[in-house]
Amino acid sequence: MADYHQNPFASTHSLDANPFDDPAPTQDKTTRQRDLEQRERDLQRREQELNQRAEHIRRHGRNNWPPFFPLIFHSIPEEIPEASRPLIHRLYQLWLVLLATLIINMIACIFFLVAGSSDGGKDLGGSIGYLIIISPLSFLLWYRPIYNGYMKEQALYYYIFFFFCGFHLLYSIYMVIGIPSTGSAGLIQTIQMYASGHWAAGILGTVATVGWSVQGLGLAYYYRQIWSHHTTAGHTVDKAKAELASHGAKAYFTRG
Repeated sequence: MADYHQNPFASTHSLDANPFDDPAPTQDKTTRQRDLEQRERDLQRREQELNQRAEHIRRHGRNNWPPFFPLIFHSIPEEIPEASRPLIHRLYQLWLVLLATLIINMIACIFFLVAGSSDGGKDLGGSIGYLIIISPLSFLLWYRPIYNGYMKEQALYYYIFFFFCGFHLLYSIYMVIGIPSTGSAGLIQTIQMYASGHWAAGILGTVATVGWSVQGLGLAYYYRQIWSHHTTAGHTVDKAKAELASHGAKAYFTRG
């Protein structure tokens, strides 16, 4: 039976309780302690990264490439317009494929020499020369100019790229063929290795041939795309000459 003597307006909470107090914590102390320790570790990691960056800038300025001995500043997210970043990323990846192919090509030539190839010594010497020479020149003569071209949108960069990348495409075809004694572990040499039963050398030659083909076909594809962009942008030989007279050739391999 209902209690008619009970006050229906009476509060169920004590009048002594502060209604503005924070609610009682539901998270136990162990979890909170774990979170605090994780935050402290994150802060220490960030502090360490900032200190390393400050030390790097003190020693090398903003230069960050190559990582083992910084000579130039290279940062696609910071320097390339957003619309062009995917293209420059692909070109940089193709340059890395080229670098890897040069290394594999040299290793394949070592295996050719061990397999008893009559021109193995010449091939090995040529492959070492390619690795030493082509690696930096390809970066400076076609990758870096087009990187600067999209960063600054100046005509001369594009013409430098077209000229030297055109030569590189011809060089790639030459390396795919694999003429003996030329330092190339391309098709001809690879077939000879398989025919003589030297499977390890043949497999390495196949990998090198695929590498030459991939980076060559990739560059040919983007060459056409860049040519269309340069035409649409209105770059001309006259503009390139004017820029060369104004800035000088040295500026076209730097950030300035």
